[in-house]
This record gives sequence, C-alpha cells and structure tokens, in this order.
Amino acid sequence: MTDRLGFKPHFYRIASHAVMILFALYFIFPLVFMIVSSFKSEQRIFSDLKTIVFAFLPTEFTFENYAYVFHRVPFWRFFFNSVFVTASTVILGLFINSMLAFSLARLYWPVKKIVLSFIIAVAIVPLETIAVPMLVLVNHLPWFDGSVSWLDTYRVQIFPFAAEAFSTFLFYQLFIGIPKEIDESCYVDGVKPFRIYWNVTLPLSKPVFATVTILQSLAIWNSYLWPLMVTRTESVRPLPIGITALYVLNMRWGHILAFASLITFPMLILFVLFQRWFVQSIASAGLKG
Repeated sequence: MTDRLGFKPHFYRIASHAVMILFALYFIFPLVFMIVSSFKSEQRIFSDLKTIVFAFLPTEFTFENYAYVFHRVPFWRFFFNSVFVTASTVILGLFINSMLAFSLARLYWPVKKIVLSFIIAVAIVPLETIAVPMLVLVNHLPWFDGSVSWLDTYRVQIFPFAAEAFSTFLFYQLFIGIPKEIDESCYVDGVKPFRIYWNVTLPLSKPVFATVTILQSLAIWNSYLWPLMVTRTESVRPLPIGITALYVLNMRWGHILAFASLITFPMLILFVLFQRWFVQSIASAGLKG
C-alpha cells in the first residue's frame, strides 16, 4: 500500500526514526564530550579537538582530573549541601504544591480563579527580576534561635522555592481531570477533603509527581544565582557554586569537566529512575490543556 506520492508507509517510519536519532545525537554529543574529556589530560583534550571523531572517543583514560577535584576542593561537602537542599525543597514542594492544586481543582472557595490566574502569571516571572527584593527580605527575616537574617543558611535555599508556580499548575492540570463523582461519593461516606487528597487523589497522581520531582530537582540542583547571592561559606554552598573554586585555583578544562560530570551523574540517575512516569505524565495528563 502506498500514498499519493508512491511512498510506502514504512518509508515514513524509517525517515522519522532517522530524524529522531539525529536529534538524539545532537543533544547527547555535549554530554558525551564532557564525560569522555574528563578522563583525558589537558593536552589530549585540545589535541583531540583537531579531529571531530577523536573529540568524542576515549583516546586516553586517566583519573587525574577527578583526583584533583576531590583533593583540591571539599567536594563531598558541596555534594551533601546540594543533595540536602534539593531533597528538602522537592519533598516540601511536592506536599505544598499538590495541596494547593488540590484545593484549586477539587474544592470550592471564593476567588480561587483569581488565585489560579496569579499562579500562572507568577510562573513566567524569572528569578532575576525579583532576586534583589528577595535578598533584602531574607536578610531581615527572624528565626527560632533569635537571629534576624537567613543569609548563609540552608533554610534560605529551601523555603523560598518550595512553593513553585509551574509545579502547582502541573498538579492542577491532572487534578482537574479526575472525575468529580469520586469526591462526591467520598463526601457521602463522610470522608474529609484531606483524606480524599491523601487516599484517593495522590495514588492516581504518580506520573505528575514524577514529572514535578524531575523538573524541580533539576531547577534546584542547577541553581547558581540565588546560592551565590545568599551563601558566604563552604559549609552551606552547593555544587554549582563549588565549581567556581576551580576557576580561582587553577583554570584547567580537564578539572572543570570532571567536576561538571560529577554534578551531572545524580540528575541522570534521577531521570532514569522516574523516566517511565515522566513520559506517561507528559503524554497523558501533565501538559494537557
């Protein structure tokens, strides 16, 4: 069977797969180059750049760049800070954003449409436009120990980003599609809204939870501007700020690529773990209009 132009259906299938492979290679090349080059010496990196093929092949294998990173900077301290801040922000954010989205999608209360419009508007506001006012605010916020500043702490990196507009919108998009009859039957049995949220809605929301986990983890893990503004000591600084120490100490691309590879691996593992639910969310409910 052929179409009007005489091409068989399998031709389009082969062509589409070829295009997708080309796009995949285009996006994966920088990652391959970074990881492969992190195992090369400085001289080998630049000599291999003269040939496109050798630039992406492991023509040399050494751990010197990684050894330098662990020896020269407190990598494990930076790593712990990034893991702690990212995990705390994401876990707290999943609870806050899903609860807010549930109240907007499943409960009735005044002006909730105005609140939803405000959340959508906030989602398009970049951090750079509000970073300075936020910095002034957190510099005067009190804490339980009597201090009057959040600067150079974990909390200043966690609490301002736990509630995230785009994550709330993703949850709302899924919750609004769940049949209202489920809630009504629960209300007839005397079930409270929180139990409906916890026992009924959440079990149906694994795909969007995976999506929000990946997107928010990427945003917090790769955050640079805000930690640079609010942290002063290595005891609370995350990995993206720690990599700048290599620029100050010794500007060598092998060391920088090794550090960048170490930063990238955890997010790759996270994406592999949640890939199935992430794809399911994007395909079905997560970005549905």
